[in-house]
Amino acid sequence: MLARIAPFLFVFLWSTGFLGAKYGLPYAEPLSFLIVRYLLVIALMAALALLLRAPWPGDPRQWFHIGASGLMVHGLYLAGVFLAIGAGLPAGVTALVVGLQPLLTATLAGRLLGETVLARQWLGLALGFVGVALVVAGKLGGGFGVAALAPAFVALLGITAGTLYQKRFCPRFDWRSGAVAQFLPTALVTGAIVLATDSYRIDWTGEFVFALGWLVLALSVGAISLLNWLIRHGSAVNVARLFYLTPPATALLAWLLFGETLAGLALFGMALAVWGVYLSRR
Repeated sequence: MLARIAPFLFVFLWSTGFLGAKYGLPYAEPLSFLIVRYLLVIALMAALALLLRAPWPGDPRQWFHIGASGLMVHGLYLAGVFLAIGAGLPAGVTALVVGLQPLLTATLAGRLLGETVLARQWLGLALGFVGVALVVAGKLGGGFGVAALAPAFVALLGITAGTLYQKRFCPRFDWRSGAVAQFLPTALVTGAIVLATDSYRIDWTGEFVFALGWLVLALSVGAISLLNWLIRHGSAVNVARLFYLTPPATALLAWLLFGETLAGLALFGMALAVWGVYLSRR
């Protein structure tokens, strides 16, 4: 049952991350938002691991590998996304840049992990990217500079490298204690940057508290736990292809929650992305 619903639940939860950023970023600096989020996740998951007597990493080398993967999957990816949106890059464009991950992962997985990528999967990955581009095409007209676009590419590299690294060096670890091991170095590095730049600012409004709570519980606990489970039980390419569904799902949620309309081209792109994901399956 979990194997059937986990991919769909992951896509839904991951897609809400852009909406959470939309709610919370007007009231906080991007890295300030993230450091509070990281600390809450560490406290929550450490309490859960101790309460349920979860196994912890057994040696320093395992701690290092899990922490390194977390620094890339969480630190680089989330910081890149939040800094890009905070700098004015539309969420749809950010999602499109990060949507390049399946193609980048498929290119590297064969060489680094020895995974075979079939011709049908390449076709599916290409169609998925075209579909994602069509979904967010209406948002590409706004003006933005390299300062806003560069963090999005850092996020792309972070999530790609982190997924491949985790699949190669630490594919199996407990999701409760592992979350602590992943978020600890991420919080330390992010906190050091915030202190060095003196950029801490948070307005504790109701909107910010709601966004923070949702991102901690639904994203950092729920979606990340599902991501770790999917990486452990599937190939890197199969996990990466799920990210193609994030921009269409985000557009659909924005239509349901905020009344944002979808053009016919975007609807066609959404269907194309879903078909691409189907073709790229194992």
